[in-house]
Amino acid sequence: MIISVSGLSKTYRVPIKGEGLAGSFRSLWNRQYRDVEAVKEISFAIQGGERVGFLGPNGAGKTTTLKMLSGLLFPTAGTVSVGGFRPQDRAVAFLGGITLVMGQKQQLLWDLPPQESFALNRAMYGVPQAEYRRTLDQLVAMLRIEPILQKPVRNLSLGERMKCELVAALLHRPRVLFLDEPTIGLDVEMQGQVRRFIQEYNRDTGATVILTSHYMQDIAALTPRLLVIDKGSLRYDGGLAALAERVAPERRIVVKGGPAELSQLGFVVVGGDHVATVTPEQTNQRLAAVLGRWPMVEIAVESPPLEEVMARYFKEGTT
Repeated sequence: MIISVSGLSKTYRVPIKGEGLAGSFRSLWNRQYRDVEAVKEISFAIQGGERVGFLGPNGAGKTTTLKMLSGLLFPTAGTVSVGGFRPQDRAVAFLGGITLVMGQKQQLLWDLPPQESFALNRAMYGVPQAEYRRTLDQLVAMLRIEPILQKPVRNLSLGERMKCELVAALLHRPRVLFLDEPTIGLDVEMQGQVRRFIQEYNRDTGATVILTSHYMQDIAALTPRLLVIDKGSLRYDGGLAALAERVAPERRIVVKGGPAELSQLGFVVVGGDHVATVTPEQTNQRLAAVLGRWPMVEIAVESPPLEEVMARYFKEGTT
């Protein structure tokens, strides 16, 4: 067990500001507070080498939880163990075994080439020179960034900087990767490159990956298991496929173009294609009906996209 969490909670005490100028003045001498529960008694366990998606709406408590797991925040209650350590103790061995990559934060030195930041990280983590060279060469080859290593960071594109951020975060070969929106702001091609790298790195090293992302393509491609958090509470812990099947079990039969007579079989026109939504049990029957009359049409069977599954999950309050 690489990560064990039991009853983890985080409560913030925030001041209550009175209305208007008079209320602001009263608050100076008689300040009142209220408690805000960002995370409420969540419990889960993660095995070494797993890739786990951490999903929830904005403000659900995802980043707060990652910060507690990585030792940046102290929990109000509960226990957490990562690699056998209490994160809040910030032990040197613990810090050497994890990394936290936040898509909106930067650790590279802006006016220097990435190579200089990599060397600084090597020194901070005490990575032996020979091991550093092997790891750096491997990561550079995997991400194909050799041509940009000597360019100032300020001259790199967002995607190039994100690749270099990943290299800087992985030079000490951590056992646990906390990835918070690693593809935010990247174009579709660069998102795909980053996703493929994470998959390859996980496969080659056996590192554990905990990922938050608002891009459902990241979750669908990288994380077979989901932890879903809402209003600070853990609402789901299980397989992605099982959640999709439970929330949105229907199938969509899509006929590219197709004759107008398809409407007689329950198809409607969506974006120039004919689409029918059916239960899994009805799928084969409907396919046979279409192909029996129009054997040459281009036809596909699709599950609802993950974005729709999650939107329905939160709207319906599924447990």
